[in-house]
Amino acid sequence: MTEPQSPSARWLTPEERQAWLALYAVATRLPGTLDADLFRRARITLFDYHVLAMTSESPEKQLAMSELAFRSNASLSRLSHVVKKLEQRGWMRRFPSPKDARVTTAAITEEGMAALTQLAPGHVESVRHAVFDVLDDRDVADLARVGTKILALLDPAMARQTDPTEGS
Repeated sequence: MTEPQSPSARWLTPEERQAWLALYAVATRLPGTLDADLFRRARITLFDYHVLAMTSESPEKQLAMSELAFRSNASLSRLSHVVKKLEQRGWMRRFPSPKDARVTTAAITEEGMAALTQLAPGHVESVRHAVFDVLDDRDVADLARVGTKILALLDPAMARQTDPTEGS
């Protein structure tokens, strides 16, 4: 690769390039690895699982679609397609919000909770195997710290919600 022509262009240092390539590889391969396991066990994707999990963690097991889109890092269009697919399986349902009929609410059903409860231990084991088994406590703390910093740049609102130090 040649040097930048413009004095304002900045190339990555060798260390930055190594870190970038590692991050890129993880970002590319990890979702596929976790997708494969969930698809083999339940014919769902990692994103499907995440939508179920985010909904299940809400106090009433339901969220406005806009809030669920925010929590699952998805567009409303993508989320709507996935929730429709999960509705067809009987795992979720949608209905107008009792507080504002203009808002659509998504809820996890009892069948969805049962499926999630069955899938969760295996999914957590897959995450442990793919990520955490090779990390020590300091690595985990560094991963959270660095991930939060990058997320703050990409999406400040999401970073505030996931920052482990916020509120401390």
